[in-house]
Parts: sequence; C-alpha cells; structure tokens
Amino acid sequence: MVDVNHEDAKAYTAWLSQKTGQAYRLPSEAEWEYAARAGTTTRYHFGDSISASQANYDMNVDGTVPVGSYSPNAFGLHDVHGNIAEWVEDCWNGSYVGAPTDSNVSAAGDCDHRMLRGGSWHHPPGTVRSAHRTSTHYAFRDIRGFRIARSLP
Repeated sequence: MVDVNHEDAKAYTAWLSQKTGQAYRLPSEAEWEYAARAGTTTRYHFGDSISASQANYDMNVDGTVPVGSYSPNAFGLHDVHGNIAEWVEDCWNGSYVGAPTDSNVSAAGDCDHRMLRGGSWHHPPGTVRSAHRTSTHYAFRDIRGFRIARSLP
C-alpha cells in the first residue's frame, strides 16, 4: 500500500487481525532491520553497493513498481531497499541508546513522530540502506507504506 500514514497502517493490521483471528502488527524497528538484512552485515542485503537492477531508488523509475520487481533477500522479502519507505511501530528517538534489540517496540521518545525504514523510489542510495532510519509525523502520507508482522503464540 502506498500513501498511507501510521494510523492507516495500524488500522489495517487491526482489521486483518480481526478478519483472520491472527495477531498482525507493524514490525518493531529492530525486527525490520533484522528482516531487511537477512543475515548480512553489508549496507544492503546484496552487498555494499546498489544499482538500478537491484532496487527502485534515486528516481531511477518514476514512482513505485509492483512488489517482486527485484530479487528477494535471503529471507524471501522483496523491496526492503527503496520502492516505498515503510512505517514501523517505534516512536522517534535520535539514537539507538536504550532501544530494544528484539521485537519490543520503543514507546519512549517522540511518539508524534514514528520511524520509517527502507527509503523510497525517490530517495538516494544512502537512505535506502539497511541501517538508515528516519521519522515523520504519524499523520503524514506521501511516499509511505508498510509491511506487517504476525505475532506467533
């Protein structure tokens, strides 16, 4: 989904949870990065450099492309670099100091601003790398989207 704000993403996970009887949610910032890296320590899951054949970034395509247009990472996830910046559940904090390193969410900090990961088709290479983090007001839309996580019993 594109052009959604944090509230829209949360509403979707609540609807999906109710519809399926399973617990769906936005991932934590740590979960998102773990999933994006897929076991790597490089800037991107495919190495330290990026090209237009690997991801949609830096306006190399005018807008988003269908999910699956690029090869998945080792966990089978597509488009973790570029295409659309993705909301995660965490509140904005300027650093990782005191941040959870597991599936727990950082509920301290500026919760009017929520974390975004992954960058978008509009962003330069450095802002679509695995470790890049940014935030924006929870009600802001534009080139924002999300992916979901399912909590297991």
